[in-house]
Amino acid sequence: MEPRTDAARTQLDAALAEAQRRYAGDPERADLIARTRRFKSSWIELAEALSDCRQRERFRAWGFRTFEDYYRRELRLKTHTVDKLIGSFAFLRHAAPEVLRRDGVNQAIPGFEAVDFLRRAEEARLSGQADEDTVAEVRRAVLEDNMSLPRVSRLFKETLFPTDANEDQRRRQREVYRTAQRLVDLLEGLGDSLPPPLLHQVQDALTALLRALPGEEAEGTKGKARAA
Repeated sequence: MEPRTDAARTQLDAALAEAQRRYAGDPERADLIARTRRFKSSWIELAEALSDCRQRERFRAWGFRTFEDYYRRELRLKTHTVDKLIGSFAFLRHAAPEVLRRDGVNQAIPGFEAVDFLRRAEEARLSGQADEDTVAEVRRAVLEDNMSLPRVSRLFKETLFPTDANEDQRRRQREVYRTAQRLVDLLEGLGDSLPPPLLHQVQDALTALLRALPGEEAEGTKGKARAA
């Protein structure tokens, strides 16, 4: 589940707890909600239940038109989280079923995001884009050493999924563009709350920055900054 503040996490759990009580008369539905509440420490049982729910289309009996509508509205889960959960569970069931039998105490269960990284590494190996030895190292790191996703990424991401330098530069330029655009919008609403010399200095700096950004996507903002 996506990182949240403590207050938001408490609020989410309270909403799920209320839903669990509300549907106590439907054990299967209540159990899936309960698994969602516990899934940070036991993601496998949630992934299994989600897989079954999608396959059997149980969500239709609960009044939801689609599986996505169900998990987003009732379980408060995002699509990329559900995709990783189901994908990681299916991968382990096929490629490492013994991991699914671990108790999580005496034998650690790898995180679903790290398993998802391993799944993508295996796909790269099958397509000829990654070598056997590197993927074997990833497999040991994830399934035997129980490495977290950040650590696995640091060790293997550039080898398995190298970043295109030009695309990385374009991504950074887009981030700068969005930030500068946001600053322009904020400055327009400041009015007399800043000394005019300081406001003009910042506007001039933004105009210079936006003029330096390549491509057509910044043209509207360049004109906006000059008008400001």
